Amino acid sequence: MLNELKSSMTFLEYYLTWLIKLSSASLASYSLIMFFAFLVVLELNYPKEKLNITQLQPSYLSNIKLFIFNSVVISLLSIPSLLLLASHYADKGLLSAISNPIEKAVISFLAMDLMLYCLHNACHHVDCLWMLHKIHHNDPYLNVTTAFRLHFLEILLITCMKALLVLVLGIEQSWLLANEAVIAFFTMLHHSNIVLLAEQLLGWVIITPYLHRVHHSILRNEHDRNYGAVLSLWDRLFGTLAVLKPKQVGVNGYMSQDFIDLISCGLTLPDQVSSTQAVNLDQMIAEAAYYKAKKRGFYPGNELQDWLEAKTEIISLVYGKKYLKNKLKFNYSMFKLVSFQLFAKNRGNGMLAK
Repeated sequence: MLNELKSSMTFLEYYLTWLIKLSSASLASYSLIMFFAFLVVLELNYPKEKLNITQLQPSYLSNIKLFIFNSVVISLLSIPSLLLLASHYADKGLLSAISNPIEKAVISFLAMDLMLYCLHNACHHVDCLWMLHKIHHNDPYLNVTTAFRLHFLEILLITCMKALLVLVLGIEQSWLLANEAVIAFFTMLHHSNIVLLAEQLLGWVIITPYLHRVHHSILRNEHDRNYGAVLSLWDRLFGTLAVLKPKQVGVNGYMSQDFIDLISCGLTLPDQVSSTQAVNLDQMIAEAAYYKAKKRGFYPGNELQDWLEAKTEIISLVYGKKYLKNKLKFNYSMFKLVSFQLFAKNRGNGMLAK
């Protein structure tokens, strides 16, 4: 009888613990939904950049469709899977050596924020990751819904990195849930098109809308800045912070705002991009040449070589290697033809002179 009572009590304790955690997750979700609605109202009534409904409507529709799609495919599975990992490995990671719960919470949050900074940085410098991440940058009208403009494969990658961090550190469920809520809160905040009070002052601690707007600049040397998710500490520490106002946000060249096109674009390899796509090749070549010069410390003397190499790479990237090979063959054939014509003309002129 006593054993049965103990078993019942154990089951009841487990059920109550699960219910409390579920309630906490639901409360966090409801709070974030309310915060999202609050930001939308602020954007529509007190925008930082004045945008009309014709500009915002395609952005809102595409981003909300992506959010719904991602929620069905990935998001509903990511948090439960992370919480499940946390329940099994909370006492097995590096944080198990620390007894103070406050220290554990602070370290887990800083580690998560730093990991997101590093992953975000990598998404801008690794081609295959940028193919996915550029979907997020493709929004020409930055607003709170841009926070949800993510390719599902990028969400999967972020979830895997978070899972690895949970395993290594042994982050507890409660702190993991708190971290997720805080990150979601700030992600919506710094994408919103609002005027934030004391924004310049807050920027010394957190990533504000003003700082994150630079990150969405159409210029490569500006959008490769301000990678932080919550804290601006990492950008200051690693020298990637920029405080300026971009002239335009989005990505260079034309990219469709259609939901299906956004999903398929992230799955398209660089050399499979259609040659009919309207892109600004000169701008892309100039940016590529700039980064080649930057890698060698802008040492003079190699400008022409940088430009030619950049042109070859960009044409190959946009039109494919086969097109580049045919283009080079055509240019060589034209060179031989022109050389022959000049030779014949000069020889004819020589004979007439005689």
